[in-house]
Amino acid sequence: MLRDSSAFSQFVVKLHSRCNFACPDCYVYGLRDSGWSAQPRMMPLAVMERTTRRIAEHVRRHRPPEARVMLHGGEPLLAGPRRIGRFAEALHSAWRGLDTELVLVVQTNGALLDRRFLDLFRQWGIRVGVSLDGTREAHDRRRRHHSGKGTHADVVRALELLRDSDYRSLYGGLLCTVDIAEDPVDTYEALLAHEPPSLDLLMPLGTWQFPPPGLPAAQEVPYARWLAAAFDRWYDAPVREVPVRLFDSLVDLHLGGAGTSEMWGALGSDVVVVQPDGSIEQNDVLKAVHEGAAHTGYHIDAHGFDEASAHPGFAAEREGVAGLCAQCRSCAVVDVCGGGLRAHRYRPENGFDNPSCYCADLRALIEHVRDRVTGTLLALAKDCHKAVTEEGILPIMGMPADVEPLH
Repeated sequence: MLRDSSAFSQFVVKLHSRCNFACPDCYVYGLRDSGWSAQPRMMPLAVMERTTRRIAEHVRRHRPPEARVMLHGGEPLLAGPRRIGRFAEALHSAWRGLDTELVLVVQTNGALLDRRFLDLFRQWGIRVGVSLDGTREAHDRRRRHHSGKGTHADVVRALELLRDSDYRSLYGGLLCTVDIAEDPVDTYEALLAHEPPSLDLLMPLGTWQFPPPGLPAAQEVPYARWLAAAFDRWYDAPVREVPVRLFDSLVDLHLGGAGTSEMWGALGSDVVVVQPDGSIEQNDVLKAVHEGAAHTGYHIDAHGFDEASAHPGFAAEREGVAGLCAQCRSCAVVDVCGGGLRAHRYRPENGFDNPSCYCADLRALIEHVRDRVTGTLLALAKDCHKAVTEEGILPIMGMPADVEPLH
């Protein structure tokens, strides 16, 4: 992920501002921000084409190795195949001559996905991420049609299409929001049954003012316990069944890497959002904070992304550990935790100058994963030592210990 001090590498574009689901805890429609209601339902063509040029202009200036453009919502498939096709064509046209790899993704609830869309996505190389919350019972409780009917069957139908050999290459993966009322292993295995090429687990959005379900709980870390159980099931599998971004990033950070999940690490998010009317906003997760928390005052007609990146909200994401509260800066796991998502730190009294409302859970999970990874490394070292001392073999090189390997 790009970490240029003035650049974005992830662009969320909202071609449509409404949704065909009525999820009670949706951070766009069900929490603290009502800005969606003032948006046009569909992004006008002129705004759409200006957005593609602005993205290409920003990428051309900063030359990241990769840039992700994500069609999000609302439900992006409500824009229809024709409008999505127009956007893809305009973006590819603007991209001509750029060395940066373009990763174009649709993140959908899946209910409207059919062969018309998939044929279009295959034409333009658009990958498809689908939101699925584990088992049928869990999903239908949280993701419902406006009529109240569950949506699990619709999503499963979409996933069966994506798993078809004609479209399998488009299957980007599954997103699942953690529900501590559900069994973590059952949830993981229900997701695994759909053969995703990748998974990610998302924490429910909340703040100190409006805490996530199950928090605060004195002396309890319910999310750490849930995620630790899911991690152990994933980590202990005889072969790696699927990449899980939340877990892979955490393991990577423990091993000295950078991680790829915005949940971990001190580098913050480099996501920028373009609303259907052309407004440039901060990461949508801030809609869990208060009315207008993601607002910047910038618009795609008048401003480029370089100008927008100077907004204090985007600048705060780039401050790293230095921008965290004193409690976080003095914490032993801050380089791994990074303070968690910025939205989770909010209190009305002092804004974001706080640890995450998930602080205890994050630390407990970090320490659990650290202990598991350390245990694995110690076991490998012990096995190598035994092989050398008892068998005279270097297991990695596959040669006697007294033979110097060639360089």
